Amino acid sequence: MRVYPAEHHIAATLRLALVPGIGPQLWKQLLAHFRTPQAVLAASPQELRQIQGIGIQTSQAILAADLDRSAEETLTVCQQHGIEVLTDSETSYPQPLREIPAPPSLLFLRGSLHPCDTLAIAIVGTRRATNYGRCQAQRFAAELSRAGLTIVSGLARGVDATAHQAALDTGGRTIAVMGSGLLHIYPPEHRSLARRIQDCGALLSEFPPNQKPSRSTFPQRNRIITGLCLGVLVVEAPAKSGALISAQHALEQGRDIFVIPGPVNQKNSRGCHQLLRDGATLVESPQDVLDELGPLCKEIPQSDGRVIRHPAELSLNTQEQAVLNAIPTTPTHIDTVITESQLAPNQVLSTISALEIRQLVRRLTGQQVVRN
Repeated sequence: MRVYPAEHHIAATLRLALVPGIGPQLWKQLLAHFRTPQAVLAASPQELRQIQGIGIQTSQAILAADLDRSAEETLTVCQQHGIEVLTDSETSYPQPLREIPAPPSLLFLRGSLHPCDTLAIAIVGTRRATNYGRCQAQRFAAELSRAGLTIVSGLARGVDATAHQAALDTGGRTIAVMGSGLLHIYPPEHRSLARRIQDCGALLSEFPPNQKPSRSTFPQRNRIITGLCLGVLVVEAPAKSGALISAQHALEQGRDIFVIPGPVNQKNSRGCHQLLRDGATLVESPQDVLDELGPLCKEIPQSDGRVIRHPAELSLNTQEQAVLNAIPTTPTHIDTVITESQLAPNQVLSTISALEIRQLVRRLTGQQVVRN
């Protein structure tokens, strides 16, 4: 474990983050004005009160933060329990979270984060899942995990736990974002599941390790679940459900929203069907999710040596992958693709048609083709 000296940026970040009343939005305003946590802690009361939302009580709490030993005590607990602390100034901080409206000021981590985790899908739904809901959560999580996506959820009962378990059972990666500190696994019966997730993925929280869960912490953590992902899949959700809060966060973050429809006479379907009426994408199979996810902002290397530009590439067979690898992002004649792929002309032509349906390539005039 790393040692964090008191003057270190991480210590200053934690000291400021522990100030009562400083949530994600106020944190963002403070850093936009002062640039660094150290500068916020060194500011005068008059300078602090220039920030909207900072009153006398909050400014006094910030001034007193330098005398508070909570940050040092928290770092000691982290070192004792193998918990990593990530701030947004570090390269190990998840890049997708930097792009959301209110990113967490810091993250507590158990396990590990890999570059391939950028290819992630959130699977969320009700804690009171039906047999239908659990079956669909298991099916989608297992197949998307096999394809190469990291499964992200919230460690809750029902849909969340089923999705995590399915990813683990297929040998894939999964990330649990908790609504409590990492030393307070909730619900308590998921402690063994949490240990498996830590070994094959990551446990994440923006709350100090010893913080207990509350009504406010779960909705707050939902924005991290969706922020880590390319999209969010809602499996089952009643009319009033935390999964709908996640869907709203996804919408604000520019993430795709996918919904599995349910029986019309079940209350667990009402939230899902409302999302569909509001424009979410209906999906009936994991392949639908892979096909609908848009092109990636940048290429993502995989452990098997592939470079992924679109999630739909994850489900390609050997022949499709060979043809796609032979098609660059500049117009290329089909004869060149045949030569490069070392496949028969009829195989290349039929495969190009299949790739075109998946919107991975485009045919151009003059027998040319280009990778999207």
